[in-house]
Amino acid sequence: MLQEVKVPEVAENVTEGKVVSILVSVGDEIERDQSLLELETEKAVVAIPAPFAGVVHEIKVGEGDTVAVGDVIVVLETDAKAPRAAAAEREAGEAAGRPEPQEAPEPAEEPEPEPEAPEPQEEPVPPEEPEPAAAPRAREPEPEAAAPASPSVRRLARELGADIHGITGSGPTGRITAQDVRDHVKRIVRSAEREVAPAWSEGAELPDFSRWGPTRTEHLSRVREITAEVMTRAWTTIPQVTQRDRADITDLEKFRRSHDRRLAEGAAGLSLTAVLLKVCATALRTFPRFNSSLDVRRKSLIYKEYVDIGVAVDTDRGLLVPVVRGVDGKGIAELSAELAALAAAARNKQIQPQQMEGGNFSISNLGGVGGTGFDPIVYPPQVAILGVSRAATEAVHRDGRFEPRLLLPLALSYDHRVIDGADGARFLRWICAALEQPWLLVMKGSTP
Repeated sequence: MLQEVKVPEVAENVTEGKVVSILVSVGDEIERDQSLLELETEKAVVAIPAPFAGVVHEIKVGEGDTVAVGDVIVVLETDAKAPRAAAAEREAGEAAGRPEPQEAPEPAEEPEPEPEAPEPQEEPVPPEEPEPAAAPRAREPEPEAAAPASPSVRRLARELGADIHGITGSGPTGRITAQDVRDHVKRIVRSAEREVAPAWSEGAELPDFSRWGPTRTEHLSRVREITAEVMTRAWTTIPQVTQRDRADITDLEKFRRSHDRRLAEGAAGLSLTAVLLKVCATALRTFPRFNSSLDVRRKSLIYKEYVDIGVAVDTDRGLLVPVVRGVDGKGIAELSAELAALAAAARNKQIQPQQMEGGNFSISNLGGVGGTGFDPIVYPPQVAILGVSRAATEAVHRDGRFEPRLLLPLALSYDHRVIDGADGARFLRWICAALEQPWLLVMKGSTP
């Protein structure tokens, strides 16, 4: 029996992906849950497993193809017996039961027909008067064939406004299931959303640069395509403001370095980003509006009672943002170890889509690269993001004299529809004060 394998929903809001590698060939015997191909989605590469065992009958896609959720990627032969053995038995049976061709018998000569006697002719009957013709009736339309679905499934399609006759069934003999109806409606909705969203790819036609010198074209990776789309939508739909400040982290850096020297060999170091995670988690509890999302359609704010923070990681495929869960309930050392593991998974292409979903706030730390400052872009549906640049030692006037102090540049970008300038300044100053007085880190919810 031939069974189609379709692209599953690998993560929420992921509607399509690019095939980066095909792991099987036609004729391969595969087991249930064996990986068929690798699909690059918005922020991760995921393996698509086989939902059942069988033999690969047909591969519907090629490397580099873009496929959507619900598209058929592979067709498997799933007989009860071992598929190849069953096929061999069928061929042997057909060969054994096939009859030998026989010569067709020659047709017997038919005798010539004897001449028939002429039949006596009857008297001609006068024709009857023709009856008046009835008025022609309009042709009734032929009834449309009933869709192969149960009454409950047809009712579901009517409730969702879907045309049952335009849905392809995945059940036995093409029967339409309730899941087929839901998947059909999801595809329509997602297609409409893509049409409404700003098209980042619609730009001015570029000149022929080869007129002035040699050129080289490289297609964007799927991660870069999605980044371009999301950033275009964020920049064109969110009125953003960026607030800047600097934190004196001289004492904090001394504490961090002394803690690193006390750690056992092989343990994760105490990173500045881990400290920022803890500080921002406490700030989000103190300023709950920064831990919300704007529901434009319902004209309301959704406040989150949990604190999940995304941290930008630089990889060879582009910028990925793993999410650290429950930051407010973890210690700095634990956060540092978890962050190191997530960053390694992102760089090694082992991060899963679920590990990059649901963040309430983001941190982008470019201090390791350099620079004196930058303006990060808010990542929807979040309402704020913190940008961190490289700390530098400067002369600071304290207690009547100048001292060398280590200053950390910070930039807070926020959605001005949700957050006012004064609130943005208070939030960023709170973070600076917490970094300047490390002992306040253990006082959750306390305002410096």
